[in-house]
Amino acid sequence: MAILISLLIISAPISSAAEFDGEVAERMLLYQRDAGGWPKNYDRKRKLSQSDRKQLTEEKSRNDSTIDNGATHTEIQYLAKAFHETHDQRYRDAALRGIEFVLQAQYKNGGWPQRPEDRSGYSRHITFNDGAMIGVMSMLRAIAKDRSTYSFVSPALRNRCAQAIKRGIDCILRCQIVVAGNKTVWCAQHDEVSFEPRRARSYELPSLSGSESVGIVKFLMKVENPNQQIIDAIESATSWFRKSQLQGIRVERVSAPTQPNGYDRIVVKAANAPPMWARFYTIEGNQPIYCSRDGIPIRSLAEISHERRNGYSWLGYYATDLLEKQYPTWKSDQQQP
Repeated sequence: MAILISLLIISAPISSAAEFDGEVAERMLLYQRDAGGWPKNYDRKRKLSQSDRKQLTEEKSRNDSTIDNGATHTEIQYLAKAFHETHDQRYRDAALRGIEFVLQAQYKNGGWPQRPEDRSGYSRHITFNDGAMIGVMSMLRAIAKDRSTYSFVSPALRNRCAQAIKRGIDCILRCQIVVAGNKTVWCAQHDEVSFEPRRARSYELPSLSGSESVGIVKFLMKVENPNQQIIDAIESATSWFRKSQLQGIRVERVSAPTQPNGYDRIVVKAANAPPMWARFYTIEGNQPIYCSRDGIPIRSLAEISHERRNGYSWLGYYATDLLEKQYPTWKSDQQQP
């Protein structure tokens, strides 16, 4: 399958197994804002001139820190490992400032906005989109448990991270969408007060998410000694994924000389293809939806604009590993005495 991923490579979280690169760590220090967080979509590997460095120093007061596209929690984790490798206190101090920024950004109800310093528009919503909130919570869980990489974190700060995780889980459980009395999955973003599903960008409508919900379930499955609420949330969501899989199709990239870039993406019938999931489903009716920038929901990928059809991930094998590997393992562990 050749689904186009909307995130830029430069903004994707760095693998935990990635080899330490001092130049990357130095760039992270330069990009860190005064508030403690980081902007998104900067090139962590781009060589910086003296002019670049001067400009970044002048931009430190910007309020563009975010948890979107892996920003901030990726830098904190990388700088913590950088300190573990080098014992350079600048890396430790930057990581601590980042952790404090993340903790301060959490709503009292447990959720995180996409841009804590600029809560205008959809930036204020509780954001699961592109793994934002789950990325933050996974980092906090690592801090609470990993006394090696995060040995510089004080017991008091470690406890604050653990408490933030508890509030975050409560928020996740409150956001799970109930349809006709049945728990389903989550929207990519939820209202920061009412927890209702909310729109983000014009083509990201209130909906059931076949993509972001996978990361939420995987996070919940890692909770030790889960209570019945968490167990019910996991069971309900996996049941929804089974019910909502799309059979007998695949996405192909085909030559289209008259189209921009000379190609197009189409859905074709394929009897033996593995199941797929839509990025978005209608809340009432549970039908896949696609959307151009005009915000009008469409039932067919072929009917939306070429630009959105080829510039966003609308269909994918999102829940395959969850259903085939992670959930069976988790279920077996729960049945152990």
